[in-house]
Amino acid sequence: MSLGDDHQSSGGYGGTGQTRTRLPDGGGDGYGGPRRTGRSSSRSLVTVVGVVVLLIAAIAFANRGGDDSATSDDTAEDKPKTSATAPSGKEPVRSGFAHDEQGAQSAAANYAVALGSAEMFDKSKRDPILKAIIVPSRVAGFVATLDKAYNPGFNTNVGLNEDGSTPKGYTFVSRTSPIGTKLTEGSADKATVEVWCSGLLGLAGQNSTAPVTNSWFTITMSLEWVSGDWKIVTHSQKDGPTPIPGDDKASSADEMAKAVQEYGGLSYAR
Repeated sequence: MSLGDDHQSSGGYGGTGQTRTRLPDGGGDGYGGPRRTGRSSSRSLVTVVGVVVLLIAAIAFANRGGDDSATSDDTAEDKPKTSATAPSGKEPVRSGFAHDEQGAQSAAANYAVALGSAEMFDKSKRDPILKAIIVPSRVAGFVATLDKAYNPGFNTNVGLNEDGSTPKGYTFVSRTSPIGTKLTEGSADKATVEVWCSGLLGLAGQNSTAPVTNSWFTITMSLEWVSGDWKIVTHSQKDGPTPIPGDDKASSADEMAKAVQEYGGLSYAR
């Protein structure tokens, strides 16, 4: 069905249509890893840049199925593979959403996961992601903006080496998890979707100067139906809604690094 087929009397869809976040059965080695307590300034910076066209000081989210910092130790018989969610080894589906309001929300949720992944810190992986999910006419602009944003200074600010590589002995964490989505406005070929997210960002390991922290934020994406799929036109972000922190005891650096290595990120957000 086409967007707006069930809403002709109102001239489109929008308002308060809300959906739940769910995880489909399908999977692949995903790249699924904006934030803000603790290192809130670094977090917000990281999240926004991943998608904002005009924002220059922003950036990234979530991690891929297996962390890039995996080493040869991953092959040990007593240690799980880092691609825990991708036993088939197949590439995750990054496009091909339904031409309706639910498809628009699914696209927005999954694009948040992709743009928040650790892959965004690697230009050779970042550019293909942008080409797959941004409207063709804006890809060049996004690429240029992010090339400037992911600079040596930013990399060191989040705990990485100046070239974006992970320091020896550490595990870099960047993951975004959509909590829910809301369609705020739309028509047959355009939609604006808000995605409420929780994110992780930091460097796991002993004596880390940028430990992994958690944050909450809401991403707003303007999408357009182009060449048979939803693509991002513009993106913005704001902090919260943020729940009251629980009484959970923070895990050790080693526990956090092990969790990231053993639990693969999700390809699908809903």
